[in-house]
Amino acid sequence: MEDILFDDFQDSVSQLLVRHKSVLDVMTKFQESNARVNRAIIKAVTSCGCLKVEAQRQTTPSDASLKELSEYLDTHIRGSLCESCREAIEKELGANLFYLAAICNVLDMSLYDTALNEHKKLKTLGIFNLL
Repeated sequence: MEDILFDDFQDSVSQLLVRHKSVLDVMTKFQESNARVNRAIIKAVTSCGCLKVEAQRQTTPSDASLKELSEYLDTHIRGSLCESCREAIEKELGANLFYLAAICNVLDMSLYDTALNEHKKLKTLGIFNLL
């Protein structure tokens, strides 16, 4: 079922992406959408105030195992998204997914297969995935 959703989404992107067919255009639109996601999150902090960022140096015990690290690390986010900010961020994330699918289309790749392969890697490597 998930593959149908991914494939249908990717096919819709292929049909709707009219102006930006060049890989260069799609890459820059994807990069722009990344910036818009970041901006929407920042506005939740600076304009709305529903979120606060209280950042400081992350400290972990020197004897903490890799598995234990998440117990000591913090997101630095305080508060929770209001409905308006949640909608704005979801909108920007949707556009970001659109251009991610467009990149897959330009390169003749499957978004579903890419996500599935990443999921398999995460399941196999677990917390060692990012080492």
